Amino acid sequence: MKFTTLGAALAIALGSASVAAQDDYQASEKAIKLAKENILIDTHIDVPYRIHDQWDDVSKATERGDFDYPRAIEGGLNAPFMSIYIPANLEFEGKGKSYQLANQLIDMMEALAYRAPDKFAIADSVADIEKQFKDGIMSLAMGMENGSPIEGDINNLYHFYDRGVRYITLAHSQSNHISDSSYDIRRKWKGLSPFGKELVVEMNKVGMLIDVSHISDDAFYQVMELSKVPVIASHSSLRKYTPGFERNMNDDMLLALKKNGGVIQINFGSSFVTSGANNWYTRRDEARDAAKESGKETTDFTAAFRKKNPFPFATLEQVLDHIDHVVKLIGIEHVGIGSDYDGVGDSLPIGLKDVSTYPNLVQGLLDRGYSDSDIKKILGENMLRVWREAEAYAEAN
Repeated sequence: MKFTTLGAALAIALGSASVAAQDDYQASEKAIKLAKENILIDTHIDVPYRIHDQWDDVSKATERGDFDYPRAIEGGLNAPFMSIYIPANLEFEGKGKSYQLANQLIDMMEALAYRAPDKFAIADSVADIEKQFKDGIMSLAMGMENGSPIEGDINNLYHFYDRGVRYITLAHSQSNHISDSSYDIRRKWKGLSPFGKELVVEMNKVGMLIDVSHISDDAFYQVMELSKVPVIASHSSLRKYTPGFERNMNDDMLLALKKNGGVIQINFGSSFVTSGANNWYTRRDEARDAAKESGKETTDFTAAFRKKNPFPFATLEQVLDHIDHVVKLIGIEHVGIGSDYDGVGDSLPIGLKDVSTYPNLVQGLLDRGYSDSDIKKILGENMLRVWREAEAYAEAN
């Protein structure tokens, strides 16, 4: 992961004209009010790993990254899910390091809330979110990105639930002991592992939401068969706009999600939003491989490639297209926000560059004819509904 200041990222990647284009988005007072006066949940923000990699006090304004408290307040964000992200590699998988890192990242979030109790509080229930919203405190919920820290032991599921984790992304960019990954051509399990199937059932029982982002299509459909409660895709977008990109969801998967009662939280990263941005990474990787073979790879290869091949940033309007498609296909009750802020580097769309910009999204929804009640569902009510159902099922079982 690479983090730069917003201004530096824009200046380098876009140039001054495009910085102006970012500023051209002006949310109305109504859009700002809708963002600030309702529960706004973003189910995927990578602050924990960002500040583990290089410390920032996000309770204050920061020069780096996409999130800090002042910008979040400006944007109306009051209930971010902080991602307990565990890298997908053999160094971590099955060797105790995943478990250790996950606990360290949770410690950091607890410490953040402890140091700034007037700003943050940990939230591990819908009731916490609602109470802290009324009290004017930003809720820090937690989701685990990559189930590697479970390490094949159901007791670790209970441990992380007790520590406040409320969803688990079953795998990340490589298949693990739970599930195949959409990025990994080695389909070791042809979906979920035997332990993964057991884990899904137990996650339902304990009240841990199942996150189907990152997993393979086969694993997704197996989760749909097993889960007795709605699931989430915490930070995914649509394959309709990125053909061949399995990391995103196709229309058949969306229809299965509707039947399950779940919600897809739209990822803002440009490579998730448009095929042009997605293909840019493929072209860069191919060029890097060719440079390696010829012995011409340089340490600043990506910067040099980007200078010759400007990155095709997505736009706010294209993010809205994803939301529109979900709504038209499966209904307003099944879509929300999972930006991936602090997780996609400087690839964010024009108009949605950091957590201060949610009112721009709200304005776009207003401009497209969404009602206030529809927008409230997208901002947070849909996610709260799914979370409540998970809580109710666990209480009954």
